Amino acid sequence: MVKRLWELARLFAKLGSISFGGPAAHVALMEEEVVHRRAWLSREHFVDLLGATNLIPGPNALEMAAHVGYQRAGGAGLLVAGLAFTLPAAIITTVLAWAYVGYGRLPEVEPFLRGIKPAVLAVIFVAVCRLSKTAIRSWQAALIGVAVAAASLAGLNEIGILLAGSLLGAIFLRWSHRVGGLPLQPTAGLFAGWTMAAASKPAAAAPLVAATCGAACVATVVPLWQIGLYFLQIGAVLYGSGYVLVAYLEGGLVEQYGWLTQQQLMDSVAAGQLTPGPLVTTATFVGYLLSPGQPVAGAAIATAAIILPGLVLVAVINPWIPRLRRWPWAGRFLDAVNAASLGLMAAVVFTLARTTLAAPPIDWRNWLIAIVSAAIFLIRRVSPVWIVLGGAILGWVL
Repeated sequence: MVKRLWELARLFAKLGSISFGGPAAHVALMEEEVVHRRAWLSREHFVDLLGATNLIPGPNALEMAAHVGYQRAGGAGLLVAGLAFTLPAAIITTVLAWAYVGYGRLPEVEPFLRGIKPAVLAVIFVAVCRLSKTAIRSWQAALIGVAVAAASLAGLNEIGILLAGSLLGAIFLRWSHRVGGLPLQPTAGLFAGWTMAAASKPAAAAPLVAATCGAACVATVVPLWQIGLYFLQIGAVLYGSGYVLVAYLEGGLVEQYGWLTQQQLMDSVAAGQLTPGPLVTTATFVGYLLSPGQPVAGAAIATAAIILPGLVLVAVINPWIPRLRRWPWAGRFLDAVNAASLGLMAAVVFTLARTTLAAPPIDWRNWLIAIVSAAIFLIRRVSPVWIVLGGAILGWVL
């Protein structure tokens, strides 16, 4: 048991230190490490866990880490994996908050991120291709995934389309199974290919946040218990990607309570984007700002509070996931959830490809890094850690 806990701590501390790019990138890194390199989980079980994670509140990447930890070493493994994955980003974010309060600005890291973005895109794309072989095994499942991806790209609510795609998709799969469906293994490749082909259309690049706070870097002083209670509530209702967190924080911290200014909130979000690991470490930055008398305690309480609900839910639902597979209707529903979840990941690939590769002015260096990273990842099957670090170095050299 001790050996397994140590393996989990090492792996997720490493992933938490290099996993830039949001939940889709984090899941891609985990899939490579726990399915292919270590064979801790089958691809089918990994996809089932991913689908179940999308149905519960909390940060998806953190919950996937907790699922893997639970499967490997029970409740202790869940805690070790979840904390190890979050801790590196939380520490880095705390240092950024200290610099922000002390010097009035965040450090410039754009040259570092420019090389990482196309490398991360390649990692996610390869992961979508691999996972689609399991989740997209028929034209019916492909249709569900494409429909959910299209709805996501159209700007519809992620949770709404995930639930609609899962429920309607389960009915559709059940009906087509009775009629007689035609499994198409090449459908997985077509599904991933559609994502990248559509992404070739140009789009406006997302501007990089210039994070400065001027002279006023001190937020309203808030008691530690109130910080913990606020972020505990956020963690219990936070659905979708980490970027949904921004909407919650703006409505609560800025508009309702007035604890932060709009600029301070944007700087907190920028700090979460500059660091690896889950974007919820934005809460770490906010907790530091809201408790100037005990900043480290505020950062720690905010971080623990926002991740706690997700960890509890993982512990509750994880033992039930294999049992759902044995019930016909529940199995169809899980298949539909998996296809819909992969559709959301495909939409992320689409969006990242448009902003990273196709946004004018088109930069050949981004294309080169993405193609080289994808080719190496597919041919040599090296660790994604080296793909991300190699992308950063190649971006700096170019």
